[in-house]
Amino acid sequence: MSLKLHNDAGETLSGPKLVWQLIAGYRSMYLWAALALFISTSFQFIIPLIGSATIDYVLTEPEAGKTANSSPLLRYVMDLIGGEELVSTRLWIPLIAMVIFAALGGLFNYYQKLAAAKASDGICKRMKDQLYDHIQRLTNRYLDHDTQTGDLVQRCTSDVETTRIFLAAHVVEIGRSVILVLTVLPIMLSMHVGLTIASLGLLPIIILYSYLYIKKVKHLFTEVDEAEGRLTSLVQENITGIRVVRAFGRHDYEIEKFEKPNSEYRDTSLKLINTMSWFWSISDIVSLTQIGIALIASAYLAIQGSVSVGTIFAFLALINMVLWPVRMIGRILTDFGKTSVALKRINEILTQPFETETDDISCKPDTAAQGSIELDQVSFSHSSDSKTVEDISLSVSPGETLAILGPSGSGKTTLMHLLLRFYDCDSGTIKLDGNDIKTLDRSYLRAQFGVVLQEPFLYSRSIRSNIQFGVSQANQIEIEEAARMACIHDTIQTFTDGYETEIGEKGITLSGGQRQRVAISRALLRNPPILLLDDALSAVDNETESSIIQALQSRRGKSTTIVIAHRLSTLAHADKIVVLEGGRITQFGTHKTLTEEDGLYQRLWNIQTKLEETLAAETQR
Repeated sequence: MSLKLHNDAGETLSGPKLVWQLIAGYRSMYLWAALALFISTSFQFIIPLIGSATIDYVLTEPEAGKTANSSPLLRYVMDLIGGEELVSTRLWIPLIAMVIFAALGGLFNYYQKLAAAKASDGICKRMKDQLYDHIQRLTNRYLDHDTQTGDLVQRCTSDVETTRIFLAAHVVEIGRSVILVLTVLPIMLSMHVGLTIASLGLLPIIILYSYLYIKKVKHLFTEVDEAEGRLTSLVQENITGIRVVRAFGRHDYEIEKFEKPNSEYRDTSLKLINTMSWFWSISDIVSLTQIGIALIASAYLAIQGSVSVGTIFAFLALINMVLWPVRMIGRILTDFGKTSVALKRINEILTQPFETETDDISCKPDTAAQGSIELDQVSFSHSSDSKTVEDISLSVSPGETLAILGPSGSGKTTLMHLLLRFYDCDSGTIKLDGNDIKTLDRSYLRAQFGVVLQEPFLYSRSIRSNIQFGVSQANQIEIEEAARMACIHDTIQTFTDGYETEIGEKGITLSGGQRQRVAISRALLRNPPILLLDDALSAVDNETESSIIQALQSRRGKSTTIVIAHRLSTLAHADKIVVLEGGRITQFGTHKTLTEEDGLYQRLWNIQTKLEETLAAETQR
């Protein structure tokens, strides 16, 4: 069941509507918890009534116990447990009765807590599942520009945990507080109206103060969560780049940079703690004052002979039962305010538009693509300032190899992202086998590609799992064949655990060239109609590069290949070469024609050729 925390306008729900929507799918479980709580609470206030009745009708003088100042309710309770004549000779009866009621109350309280815990855990598991699924499908524009990884992690963990604690501890407690107040208040009124007024006269002050407090503290919860999110993002970024920090000796600088958000988080947290401490201190003062007023009023009425000792005993016990839930309302409102902030942050993720596997106009062909690609006047920009790529038109026939060359920032990687529909072009069309890719099912489209990104990402798993990532059912023979084509099989065999070697987070235990070759193996194992290599050989040596290129050439005709590279030796074998400068195509041809044509390609070729000749001459000396 999908969790919806917002209205049709996209605004996060609040108050009872938010709680009602939050517990959708688990309402029956909370109903059982509320029933168990009602029974437990009923037993809770019966116990002091038995004690009070015993005091009035057994432990005091008979004449005093039977006077009119004893409450009719206590008379009823005494008759219920056998009457004063029986109880006066068997004092164990009220004791056993109180023990039984306490045990039954504890048993039902256990079931109430168990039901609430199961419901809250189920709700939060559903919430985490939905968040994770939604994040997986968020648009690249949002992930690249509008959020930070650490903040996303906090929303999926800390904010969900805040919600779980509220659902487990307080949703049913709201019912408990209401039940206690609505049940105990009539009992007190039936026993003595004047003493009830004296005992609960300050109650409206506590309620009003709680309301004003929650209004003030809610924005502090938002500030604390935002400060914690910034801190988490900084820590995550620093740990990821710890080798860079050490390599440049920037430890002191990073500590200094960490100090500011850490201090902001501390100061905001202290402000929140200070506000909460004031609230609880004042609540305690008012509550103790209320108990003091009740004691004075009870003493005065006892001297006047208006109430019995048992009635005073009952009142003191029942006052705590009323004051405790009223004070708990303040805590509940506090935690609800914190939970509301957490749910608002969660809902900000859930309301973000995401990629759908299937658009309204999309289609999913029954067969794999042939590999024909056509770009017609394609333009795209990451921002409104300038075009990243502009008016790009080119075509690649099935089985051909297209190479793309250009300086950094010329739009090479952006073209690859457009082909994969990480972004949609602002104008123009991209076609696969004659079909506009915007009309193709995204999952089908991406299944036609084997991709090696500019920064190959490997998971903290075994080498086998990383190579097998795109084809989970691949067998060992297929995995090894892909690894051989990527010239990484022999290297893997030198590892103690071979293909089962764990490679650490982002493949940190492998060299840059080894990571690239594992990523190439992963792409080749998929045997895709189209192979995209984004600077995939930049970290390998010349000999290995030559071997991989030969392996790729053996696939010529089997798949369309698009190669982005800066080494001209990587591009020379391509059927077509495109030169990009400033987001536009400035040259187009083959290696032979471009080396003879004045332009960037010829200049780079001359530079690299001269460098190789110089190195060869130095080697011969």
